[in-house]
Amino acid sequence: MTLDEISQVAMFDKVKIHSLESNLYQVSVVLDGEEVFVMNDKGRCLTSHNKLDLQSLFKDKQVAKMVLIHQSAYDEMVGQPVREGSNVLEVSLGNPNLS
Repeated sequence: MTLDEISQVAMFDKVKIHSLESNLYQVSVVLDGEEVFVMNDKGRCLTSHNKLDLQSLFKDKQVAKMVLIHQSAYDEMVGQPVREGSNVLEVSLGNPNLS
C-alpha cells in the first residue's frame, strides 16, 4: 500500500509500528483482516527513525487500534532450547489521533 492509497482510506482496523532496531521503524496496516506494509514512492517499505512521524500519517483517519510491535532475536542464542511460541511483543500506543 502506498502513501497515496493510505490517503484514500478512511478507516483502518489496526496500524502496526514495527520496531526493527534502535530507532528504526516500519509501518503496516490491517484492512479487512489483511496486513500490508506501507511503501514509499520508490516501492520500498516506508521506514523512519521517529515513530511519531509514522503515527502522524494517520492523524486524520479512523484507527481502531494502533500498536508497537517488537520481536526479539535473542531467543536464538546458542545452547538455549528451541522456542515453541512467538516472542512478539505488542504494546498499545493509545490514542492514535495525535494533535
